[in-house]
Amino acid sequence: MSRSHAYTDYHPRWLRRRPSTYWWLEKPAYFAFILREASCLFVGWFVVYLLLLVNGVAGGRDSYARLLEWSASPWVLSLNVISLLFLVYHAVTFFAAAPQALAVHVGRTRVPGPLVLAAHYAAWAAASGFVLWLLLET
Repeated sequence: MSRSHAYTDYHPRWLRRRPSTYWWLEKPAYFAFILREASCLFVGWFVVYLLLLVNGVAGGRDSYARLLEWSASPWVLSLNVISLLFLVYHAVTFFAAAPQALAVHVGRTRVPGPLVLAAHYAAWAAASGFVLWLLLET
C-alpha cells in the first residue's frame, strides 16, 4: 500500500470494485447502449459518403462515374448496407427514448408517451415519403 492511500481511523476504505473491460456484455441493456453509441460511427460514414456524392456531382460526369464505380465495389456496398441497418437501429432507439426525454404539453395536459412516439414515426414516414417522391420524380 502506498503512503498516500494508507488507511487511518478517519479515512474510509474504498469499496469500489474495478469494472471489467467487458462490462457492456453483462446485460442486454448495456450491450444495446454500446451498440447505439457505436452506431454514431455509421452515421458519420453516411455524412462522409453524402459529401463524396456531392463532390462527385460537382466534379462533372467523369468524376461522378468514377464515384459510382467505386460505390459499386463489394466492400463499399457492404459498408453502406451495414450503415443503413445501424442508422435504422439508431433512429428506432432514439424514438423509443423520446417519450421519456420530451415533456410535451398541450395546455395543461401532458401528451401521452405513445402519442409522442407515434408523432416521431409519422414525421419519419413523411420525410421518407418526400425523399422517395423526389427520387422518383427525377
